[in-house]
Amino acid sequence: METSSIRFSGLLLRPFDDSDAEVFTLAVRESVQSVSPWMSWCTPDYRAEQALEWFAACRAQRDAGTALEFGIFCQDTGVFLGGAGLNDIRREQRFCNLGYWVRQSRQGQGIAPRCVRALAAHGFANEALQRIEVVVAVGNTASERVALKSGALREGKARNRLLINGQAVPAHMFSLIPG
Repeated sequence: METSSIRFSGLLLRPFDDSDAEVFTLAVRESVQSVSPWMSWCTPDYRAEQALEWFAACRAQRDAGTALEFGIFCQDTGVFLGGAGLNDIRREQRFCNLGYWVRQSRQGQGIAPRCVRALAAHGFANEALQRIEVVVAVGNTASERVALKSGALREGKARNRLLINGQAVPAHMFSLIPG
């Protein structure tokens, strides 16, 4: 299944290429302070080999139709900004999860809300999805703001919804639907 790039409001979302490993690794290491409390893969010793493994997993999931993961780049300069995607796609039920992270030096610039809007529009128009969920660990107020700015509806709090560093934590449930 081939999904082309998505251009939206100054952003280019495209599938990861192995040549992105170095810039991805640098962005992960830069973002440990703000990203690692919520995403346990974000560590100060993250290596390019881990990025390549992630990119391979992204390709396999894309081929299986279970995820569409993208690198986020500035459309004008090509600078790497983060990652976002539609994952855990349940085609029979026509819903999925939407996740995102933005490198620390570019946070607070409206990148994540634009990604959410772009991916939701793509999911509804091109993937026949009827529901997209954004699951945010309780305490991750920056990500909550992103979901709300993106037009997602807060539906409630789910107990033990996420695992962070092996620990079950509650999460706010947000949803987007077409229209």
